[in-house]
Amino acid sequence: MSESPQLLSGDEAIALAALHAGVRLGTGYPGTPSTEILETFDRLGGRAQWSPNEKVALEVGLGAAFGGARTLVTMKHVGLNVAADPLFTATYTDLAGGLVLVSADDPGMASSQNEQDNRHYARAAAVPMLEPIDSQQAYDLTLLAFEISERWQIPVILRITTRVCHSKTIVRPGATPHLSPEPDFARNIPSRVMIPAYAKPAHRRLREKIAAIATWNDAQGPNQVFDGGSALGIIATGIAAVHAREAAPQARLLNIGMTHPLPLETIRRFAGGCDRLVVLEEGDPVLVEALAAAGIPAEGKPESFRFGELTVQRVRRILTHDQTPEPVPPKGKPPELCQGCSHRGVFEVLRDMNCIVAGDIGCYTLGVLPPFQAMDTCVCMGASIGVGLGLRHVLPEDQARRVVSVIGDSTFVHSGITGLAEMVYNPPKTGHVVMILDNGTTAMTGQQEHPGTGRTLHHDPTGKICFEDLARAMGVQNVHVVHFQSEEGTLERLLKDLLTRSETSLVVARQPCVLAAPKIRFYEKAAADRLQAACPSQLADD
Repeated sequence: MSESPQLLSGDEAIALAALHAGVRLGTGYPGTPSTEILETFDRLGGRAQWSPNEKVALEVGLGAAFGGARTLVTMKHVGLNVAADPLFTATYTDLAGGLVLVSADDPGMASSQNEQDNRHYARAAAVPMLEPIDSQQAYDLTLLAFEISERWQIPVILRITTRVCHSKTIVRPGATPHLSPEPDFARNIPSRVMIPAYAKPAHRRLREKIAAIATWNDAQGPNQVFDGGSALGIIATGIAAVHAREAAPQARLLNIGMTHPLPLETIRRFAGGCDRLVVLEEGDPVLVEALAAAGIPAEGKPESFRFGELTVQRVRRILTHDQTPEPVPPKGKPPELCQGCSHRGVFEVLRDMNCIVAGDIGCYTLGVLPPFQAMDTCVCMGASIGVGLGLRHVLPEDQARRVVSVIGDSTFVHSGITGLAEMVYNPPKTGHVVMILDNGTTAMTGQQEHPGTGRTLHHDPTGKICFEDLARAMGVQNVHVVHFQSEEGTLERLLKDLLTRSETSLVVARQPCVLAAPKIRFYEKAAADRLQAACPSQLADD
């Protein structure tokens, strides 16, 4: 019996579909706008876990799929850059269980350092890609993605964008949850060990799979035609299809649900019935260029509309060739570090000491804004350490000794550990100072756990990485921990000393996030209560 209709965001719809698809494991790394998928999947009763980074999440997902289990892997668009290494080879392999990778793109950079268009990955890695237009399609295409994955034994990318992730529409769930067989490993060395002797024929099999999927997409893919007059035909993907229906209800519309490989014959037939053909797509002109390469002439959007999200009003402007300057949006209140945030004290010290700060991705990136303006670079997750080392290697000594790398606790686990290894292996002549701002959570994306908190996604106790012990084991010469209950001036005195040394140094500035601290106390008390209930006599003896 089918469930009642529900009002769900795209993220929530994907989580519900994963539950109904029989997904046995959800892995990922938190990143807006994808974070709520695994959190919802966990809340619904699915098994979900945060990985240290997206590469590890995909590798864990691959292992589960090799074992015959349906697996969901989630990340934001820049996270796919981190996971690209396994992705490009994973498509060569044959999966036993379905694997769906959710890439949540962020046109307009609501909470990101770039607005890359991950449709490019579909073509580059030769991986099928589906793009829903709303929550109902997010649910339906998630289920379909698992079917495609298992039919062709290949990973499938579900590409969503910020507006689909967070907007809510009615979802009518399917009737029967999928009952997947128990996971079981069957050896298949030629299909899963990608040495050249096996990878060469695997590449040929991959191209055959993509050709077969293209034929299927033309015959019965998730592509929908909305009738209208022949004067104007629109081909659209994702949220742009929703905007197109509102902006031009009189037009014929072809919504393409599987955007790689494209249903070119379906598009060709549609184009033949239109006097004017316009392609509407957020981000790069991926679709319009693909049509041009296939000999299907179509109008794309002007270059100015390549930036930011599309809206109904922007779609109207595209359709009417209106290229007058767009209204300047009203200025909003700039973001700032929370009052009482321990990062404030750190950036005050760095500012007052006139340090050259190589920064990183997290809420502490706001240290670049007034009144601190104490961050000089920010590139990607974990880059602070490498960038800081590069500056140290080449700058005159008086400048080099002012360079400090600043990174958050979750970001350090994500991709800062290898930077620390680089510092130990190739230390600059002036040494270097790395600061981990440890607030006990992944604060920027909503206070998620990570391997440095000692708690799982579900907030249960688990193993914990101790940053200072790790640094000592790796060979960092000076390791210090500063608590913000310490005497005023402690951090400044410590930094002044370390910056004069030609040695490698790590400072862990530790203070719980002011927003997460009450939750952390609650989780710790709950864990202690469970331990007390499990072995009261042992605790009493201790």
